[in-house]
Amino acid sequence: MSEVRPGWIVLKFGGTSVSSLSVWEKIAAIVEERLRESSHVLIVHSALSKVTDQLESLLRTLSEAQRSETPATDDVAVDSVDSLLSKLRQRHWQLAEELGVDAEVALGKEWQLFSDFIEQLRTSPRVDDRARARVMATGELLATRLGAAYLERLGLPVVWTDARDSLRAAHREAARAKAQYLSATCEFAANPTVDAQLRSKGRLLITQGFIASDSAGDTVLLGRGGSDTSSAYFAGLLSAQRLEIWTDVPGMFSANPRQLLGARQLLELTYDEAQEIATAGAKVLHPRCLLPVRQRAIPLHVLSTHAPELGSTRITTAPVNDSAQVKAICLKTGVNLVSMESPGMWHQVGFLADVFQIFKQLGLSVDLVSTSETNVTVSLDPQANALDESVLENLQQALAGLCRAELIGPCASVSVVGRNIRGILHQLGEALELFKEQRIYLVSQAANDLNLTFVVDESQGERLVEGLHDLLITRVQDDSVIGQSWSRLFKAEFEPVLTAKRPWWRDRQTELQALMNDGRDAAYVYDLSTVIERCQRLRALSAVDQVFYAIKANAHPAILSAVVEQGLGLECVSAEELTHVRECVPELAPDRILFTPNFAARGEYEAALAQGVYVTLDNLHPLRHWPELFAGREVLVRLDPGSGRGHHQHVRTGGTQSKFGVPLWEVPELVSLAQEAGCQIIGLHAHSGSGVLDVGNWRQVAAALASVREQFPDVRIIDLGGGLGVPERSGGPELDLTALDGVLADVRRDWPSVALWLEPGRYVVAESGVMLAKVTQLKLKGASGYVGIATGMNSLIRPALYGAYHEIVNLSRIDDLDTGIFDVVGPICETGDVIGHDRVLPRATAEGDVLLVATAGAYGASMSSHYNLRAPAEEIALSARDAAPPGS
Repeated sequence: MSEVRPGWIVLKFGGTSVSSLSVWEKIAAIVEERLRESSHVLIVHSALSKVTDQLESLLRTLSEAQRSETPATDDVAVDSVDSLLSKLRQRHWQLAEELGVDAEVALGKEWQLFSDFIEQLRTSPRVDDRARARVMATGELLATRLGAAYLERLGLPVVWTDARDSLRAAHREAARAKAQYLSATCEFAANPTVDAQLRSKGRLLITQGFIASDSAGDTVLLGRGGSDTSSAYFAGLLSAQRLEIWTDVPGMFSANPRQLLGARQLLELTYDEAQEIATAGAKVLHPRCLLPVRQRAIPLHVLSTHAPELGSTRITTAPVNDSAQVKAICLKTGVNLVSMESPGMWHQVGFLADVFQIFKQLGLSVDLVSTSETNVTVSLDPQANALDESVLENLQQALAGLCRAELIGPCASVSVVGRNIRGILHQLGEALELFKEQRIYLVSQAANDLNLTFVVDESQGERLVEGLHDLLITRVQDDSVIGQSWSRLFKAEFEPVLTAKRPWWRDRQTELQALMNDGRDAAYVYDLSTVIERCQRLRALSAVDQVFYAIKANAHPAILSAVVEQGLGLECVSAEELTHVRECVPELAPDRILFTPNFAARGEYEAALAQGVYVTLDNLHPLRHWPELFAGREVLVRLDPGSGRGHHQHVRTGGTQSKFGVPLWEVPELVSLAQEAGCQIIGLHAHSGSGVLDVGNWRQVAAALASVREQFPDVRIIDLGGGLGVPERSGGPELDLTALDGVLADVRRDWPSVALWLEPGRYVVAESGVMLAKVTQLKLKGASGYVGIATGMNSLIRPALYGAYHEIVNLSRIDDLDTGIFDVVGPICETGDVIGHDRVLPRATAEGDVLLVATAGAYGASMSSHYNLRAPAEEIALSARDAAPPGS
């Protein structure tokens, strides 16, 4: 048995941790273990889950009655207040029954005090902040009474104590009245008197989070995160051995695990690192709770009440090592920027002082600041500011006398948090590639060298977090700071979630293995059920009249047949593709074929026009030099919207750096050439790029076409192109088709007389295909590991050509959790023949294993070659499983 050490261990439990018998049983076990370890234990805990919300609702009901001059004793008001009181009482009495304690004995006195106070408020002219604080404190007072009664029933020597007797609000000269009662701060210097008073009560005490008292003895609240902060105050006052914050999750993570199942548990952090992560958006720990323990060098542990066995995050003064390392990618949404511009600020003494005085007067807390000679841009943290429209309007008006102020938002701040960030800037090159298509409004590199923050459009935040996390954290192995992923820690709990989201190939694993047992070394395999399902999603878009599948993505005959059977047309970009379509689906009518060439020879246009398919002009050369081809013809024209989107410049098909489309400034000449040739322009087309998940892209494309629409009176077709993105990784963010349909519906309302077309390629087939390849060799070169496979960039050139990411798994050892980091390479005599860098694969990977490269149905086989005279992987189409009938 370990020796009992003198001193305090402070345990804080959140609302979900004290709301059921099953969790209280775990709390009891934790408490018994701590009593064996330390001479004194203090439990600090919150109100029951959702009770604080119920109390706020009760206060709103009382306040609304007072504002409407309806007496709180009016029948309707009484019914509403009484109903809320009844629900509150029922909630606590039900838990008392579950815990096996007498509710009247445990809660009766506290409930009566609360009820009497509410009766007073019914007849009061208003509910002031002093009264509000007293009402809101009730949740913690009732919950701790229940907790004490339960632990006492188990025979533990527990004593209930009122936090307001020990925590005193600090006097703040500048504090507003609201802050004094609803967001107070307390003294936390070691206090021998408080220590002695609490020791005298017993070894095990239970008290409230969130509440304290002021010098007049009135109840005050500690604001958001108050229970975390209360426990830290108590730890400081008592010079505790340790503070343990017990919550829903086992510690802090490298990203929000609710959004990214691959987020990794952080095992060790320093106070300043934890502060940065908490401030940058993590919800596990409130930033205010760190100062008291930091000043007293009290270790802080963050653990899960629901799963104590899963370890914790330990937060202390000294880092495990002082080397440069990224530890978390944090996201904060709802950020508003204020951009203040004035040439007069250059060398102007006191400009910033004048500006920030305005922010102070309006009670606004500034987070990030970026300055230049003529511009200052700041961010307003939504956690620290109530940013309603009136506040922002008042700010803009107040600043007008000093500068031109522009409000930008909503934005997201994406922070790379770690230690010695400047020391690894040279390693961030690949990570910064992710920002090439983003509009970055502000960049801030912290002076303490703990974070690098980018502010971007809010819609891009989650996607950037995922990409940065994959590049900077997922690849880390065998680390003393970065532990297991959330999905692995909670594998059993999240298996249903993972199963629901998992790709088709997980369910056909045995079938895929069998294909590779037939003497094959490499193969593309396509699941036609997935193709059909994607087609049906597209056909369900109510605002779209026609969808054309871009066959350059994958022209396998079985896929073309499936696509056509589902009602899609086909889009071709070469005469050879037209011939292929005629051979594979000869029954397809010409008006379901779209020909969109780029820098094609005259003969290709002649062939397409002869077949009677829709033809799109991509530049002015055909009209300038072959006008006779188009006399009496109807054509579409592809315009350059002026900007491109996509993860790499090679997939962006708009903008001056792209060869596609007629630039908007050439539209007048286009109109003139068409009239001279005697052809009708019946359709306008634009396409900006590939892999786009932001539905605003298609709104912008439509806006570009709208700017020239009036110059084309014969237009009856608007083609907004393709580029519909798919998740790069299993469970990753997907394109919101419902939101896209809403955007397209807006376009239809603007142009009710035209047909709306889309022409996706990758969206239809990417997730339907995988590339299988057998492992041929393994090699270690220092710390680098290489897994060689039977085919490479001759079969799949996307990673080499434009840095495309494809998930890679060892199909033969898919459940092996003992993993290492490897580059997956092919047999082609090129340094760029790498299918995936730094991939997590089983250490036991061996010759003959089958690796699966996911999301390879688009631009895989269609871009393959016989480079090095090696044959590319063959193609196999699996029959559809339980597919809906065509046209459904």
